[in-house]
Order: sequence, then C-alpha cells, then structure tokens
Amino acid sequence: MINQFSRTELLLGKESMEKISNSRVAVFGLGGVGGHAVEALVRSGVGTVDIIDNDTVSLTNINRQLFATHKTIGKYKVDVAKERLLEINPQVAVNTYNTFYTPETADEFDFENYDYIVDAIDTVSGKIQLVVQAQKSGTPIISSMGAGNKLDPTAFQVCDIYKTSVCPLARVMRSELKKRGIKKLKVVYSQEQPITPKYTNEELKGNRPAPGSTAFVPSVAGLIIAGEVIKDLSEIN
Repeated sequence: MINQFSRTELLLGKESMEKISNSRVAVFGLGGVGGHAVEALVRSGVGTVDIIDNDTVSLTNINRQLFATHKTIGKYKVDVAKERLLEINPQVAVNTYNTFYTPETADEFDFENYDYIVDAIDTVSGKIQLVVQAQKSGTPIISSMGAGNKLDPTAFQVCDIYKTSVCPLARVMRSELKKRGIKKLKVVYSQEQPITPKYTNEELKGNRPAPGSTAFVPSVAGLIIAGEVIKDLSEIN
C-alpha cells in the first residue's frame, strides 16, 4: 500500500522502515542544525522524537533555522517544531522539553529510553555531558561540531572525534573527552577554516560574540546527521 514513506522504503526495505518507525530519537537543540535534523528524521519515518530546547524564535534565526518565520517570532521553538512535525506526519509522537540542557538539568532525561541521541547544542559543557550520559546508558549519539562562521557546505565530514582537524570546537571536545576516558564519538564537522566576521554587530552580541551564519551550511550539517541516524537505526538488530 502506498504511504508517505513509500519512496524511502524503496531504498531501505520494509524491515528497516519498521525499525525506524519503532525508534525513539532525542534531538537536543533546535537551531540551524537540530531543526533540519529532526524534520528529516520525521520525514524518514522515525516514530517518536523528543525535542529539547528552551529558546524562542528570534528575528535573527530566520536566515537559517527551519522553524523560524516572521509568524513564529517569540514562540518557543519546541512548540513551533511540534506543530510543523505533526503536519508532516500526524502519527509521529513528539515529546517537547522547554529545557536548557546542562550538567545541572541532565537528570531530567533518561537516555535508556532513547534509541539515538542527536547533539545539536552550542555549549561545550552541555555537549560533554550529553556524550557522558549517552555512554553510561549505551545509547548511540552523534554530535555536531561548529557550523558558525563557515560558507562551504561541501566541507563537512563524518568521522570519529579523534580524527577531526581544523575545527576549534572539535579540538576542545577532543581534549575534554580524553580527560574523561571517552574513546570515541561520531561527529559531523567541517574542514573549512572558520571565517573571521567582517565586522562586529554590537546588537547581536548578547552574552558572547555571535558567529556569522548562513542558510546553506548548518542545514547541510543537520541533514547529514539525520542521514547517519537513519542509516544506523536501520542496521540495528
């Protein structure tokens, strides 16, 4: 019988589609990377997604974030995302957490409930905690490295964190994970040298300097992540 996933099933097969449908994936961070990742996961047939982000849509999100429009400015990203995801697949289960994931809020999440974790958050302490928590529960995880201040969407690669180069965030993550005895982590990272912004916009600074961004770099990272998750889920016995 024809359904909305029939074209995907032609490539993956019925057994893999059933595995994907029965899977629960948590996506931490709904920015330029995480938003595209979770939508691609739902369009691929993942049956349950948990989305975690405490931010609201702002004007400066519109240039790159899938759920950001002038209509959604000021709304919580998890609420906007849930509405759109249910429009794509009314049968998908969407669990929302209006939470800023940090080592202090980590206990709110039981990773043993998840089949896969997507790390698309910005803070180093949060990213490290996600990896530590995933390792303790034996849950597969994929992490996004830096996508800001980049212009080349073809420079992304998928590899282990200890095989990365160039990316400043990956360098910090390698050092911190090594201290904690974590020996591997699948990541998506860019080999492009970060570009120095042409000027500093004081209005964008907030608590830290804002990186430049585009519509076509973080989105590619998110889609690559979704592809890796679907590939791994379909192969899990």
